[in-house]
Amino acid sequence: MSPDLQSLAIGLGLGLLVGVQRTWSDHDEAGVRTFALITLLGVLSAILARSFGGWIVAVGLAGVAAMLVTVNLGRHRRAENVDLGATTEVAALLMYSVGAALGAGLTVPAVVVGGVVAVLLQWKGPLHEVADRLDRAEMGAIARLVLIGLVILPILPNRDFGPFEVLNPFEIWLMVVLIVGISMVGYVAFRLFGGRGGAVVAGLLGGVISSTATTVSYSRRSRDTPARSASAALVITLASVVVFGRVMVEVAVVAPGILLDVAPPLVAMMAFMGALALLLMLRTSDEGGLELEEQDPPSELTAAVIFGALYAAVLVGVALAREYLGTGGLYVVAGLSGLTDIDAITLSTAQLMKGDGLDPATGWRVILVGALANLVFKGLVVFTIGHRSLRGRIAAVFGATLAAGGAILVFWPG
Repeated sequence: MSPDLQSLAIGLGLGLLVGVQRTWSDHDEAGVRTFALITLLGVLSAILARSFGGWIVAVGLAGVAAMLVTVNLGRHRRAENVDLGATTEVAALLMYSVGAALGAGLTVPAVVVGGVVAVLLQWKGPLHEVADRLDRAEMGAIARLVLIGLVILPILPNRDFGPFEVLNPFEIWLMVVLIVGISMVGYVAFRLFGGRGGAVVAGLLGGVISSTATTVSYSRRSRDTPARSASAALVITLASVVVFGRVMVEVAVVAPGILLDVAPPLVAMMAFMGALALLLMLRTSDEGGLELEEQDPPSELTAAVIFGALYAAVLVGVALAREYLGTGGLYVVAGLSGLTDIDAITLSTAQLMKGDGLDPATGWRVILVGALANLVFKGLVVFTIGHRSLRGRIAAVFGATLAAGGAILVFWPG
């Protein structure tokens, strides 16, 4: 099949897909045949534009727009109560553009956009429900995330500065966007499910949002309600289990090529601690009232700037350690930075491994030292503000995990 015939066939399929959805939704402005024809018109216009010029595509788009205006004016004259929504009209214009993209040889973007159009049209109800549930604080969080990722990031210089030339403003802020994005995913999941899932879901979501904050919260709650210390221990343990999964996601995003080299020992740690969490779960009744506490949206600009500064400091610290202290210095930096934040040392180490500045066998050990230091810090939080019944459970779980981590650091091959 020639490329042009293939484009026409794909355009027909995408047009039928969107048209069926519009017909099924009872929108009579444009149905299954109309959307198929509009998309085919876009494909054909782009094909003709190769010989006669791009003005043909523009004229075709103007013609589709004029047709939609004429149809809507006719409907408005025939009926007083007419739905003035423009979704179908915008979808028709977009599908014409999808067809034009196919005709221009942009097959992958066209197919993706066509599929997205169909999905967005079909998900009208759920999307409106989510939008209706957003409050002012959540809308502000979304706006700040857009500011962080789509406004600030593109204008930052993408070149190295500072000591050892390790401070790249664009890459530093990109890591900020990554961490805020991961936490925002956890926050959205919390808003959808967190109030109904009990201790298990609270622990899992707490690990995605912030395992340290979750540890502080449930330590305080155990002191106020000692009878729930067993479930609080389960929540804190599960949140710490998720940290190892979060670390691997960060490595996969920053340096996907070395993920298979660093994942096995981290998976082993995650599995070991997951088994301890399972033991706790079997011995704990999932009492009501232990859902995750109300969380603040995680895209505060001040917190993002603080993390960016911390990440930059860790980058410089790692560079200094490598220059003057060797591998042992990396472990010191990992232990100190991991006490309060595992993300910064994970991301900086992944950057080093990606650039061949650090071998993966040393890299995963540095990350694991940071994770174990983070466990030590959370254990200190529990012993400082938690009830004594919680302290005993966490001492057993975290102590066993630290011992297993030490064994992996020493005896894991490579």
